[in-house]
Amino acid sequence: VASGTGMGLPAAVRDRVAAVHRGSTLPERLRLYDGWAARYEQDVAALEYRAPHLAAASLAFAFPAPRAGARLLDVACGTGLVAWELHRRGFRCLHGVDGSAGMLERARSTGLYQELRLCVLGREQLPAPAEHYDAVTVVGALGEGQVPSTVLPELLRVTKPGGFLCLTTRSNPSNLRYKAELEVALGQLERSGAWQKLLAQEVEYWERATSEEESTPGTGYISGVVYIYQKCPVPHVEEG
Repeated sequence: VASGTGMGLPAAVRDRVAAVHRGSTLPERLRLYDGWAARYEQDVAALEYRAPHLAAASLAFAFPAPRAGARLLDVACGTGLVAWELHRRGFRCLHGVDGSAGMLERARSTGLYQELRLCVLGREQLPAPAEHYDAVTVVGALGEGQVPSTVLPELLRVTKPGGFLCLTTRSNPSNLRYKAELEVALGQLERSGAWQKLLAQEVEYWERATSEEESTPGTGYISGVVYIYQKCPVPHVEEG
């Protein structure tokens, strides 16, 4: 593992990643994602971005067989990296939503999704009825300036009782405040009986860092975490 920054990452890749995370407003960020769509998969390969693989493996581990008929919603699906990983593990009924039309176009070209819809999470409801999905994934989008942690009840709404939710976030310095807020929200929903935590796994080598400040000292990588929750089968009473 190369130490020091840039860690062999092309400057253009670093700049594109940084721009999206820095994007000031939501419309601005969605525009950046639209423009990034064509090179996104090459860039994340350079980053050694492992979240889609780690998330799909964790969900498959928790998920009871059979998988082929299970209906899954891939939220912030991007170009379909999570779908590839889920498909490899026997999941066949995949729906995706994303806020970027450019990303959805790439996802459509994979042929892995039965249904794809444009949806800006945090601003609008998911285009699905209540208790519709056996599992919901949000991989890579729960982060500072991206999808707010206030979307958790909406993710739960579309999940069947007993269904699974697979969420990831980064543990790098600029995302720690968001991660803390997310964990408070996750814990509140657990205490209220909405869901049960099955897994919270910290992963040291999540992806290559784009700067020295963000990197775990001496590694050139940032760390991240995969959470798996199961929606409680008995309806919970809203607090307050």
